[in-house]
Amino acid sequence: MTPSNSTTGTTASTAGPTGAADAGGSGWRRVCAASDLADESALGVEIDGQPVCVVRSGGRFYAVRDECTHAEVMLSEGEVENGLIECWLHGSQFDLTTGEPTSLPAIEPVPTYPVTIDGDDVLVDLHTNPKRG
Repeated sequence: MTPSNSTTGTTASTAGPTGAADAGGSGWRRVCAASDLADESALGVEIDGQPVCVVRSGGRFYAVRDECTHAEVMLSEGEVENGLIECWLHGSQFDLTTGEPTSLPAIEPVPTYPVTIDGDDVLVDLHTNPKRG
């Protein structure tokens, strides 16, 4: 299976919306139900001790590190629109596909992670080729 922002996935176990559960022993972790995440919204979760921001924008799902690269601020508390997430503190915006900042003051990208959907489960993999922007 190729990890992607798609509607196919792996077998998953259950977890609450703020926790991640192992998905069949692979690197995939269930982070929430797709139905729990409204379009143009974000949810902060922790996977293996790492802060992750899971986002739904334009009907697609994304995952990035839940920390602005300009300041130690949770991106999941920011606004989501048109494939971008905005840091609420200083207004930096990040492209959800690439992690690249699209506005100052941030100049470093946020890591992005593969996401897949299995039924109503949103799965994220931090360990398979995370993209560093």
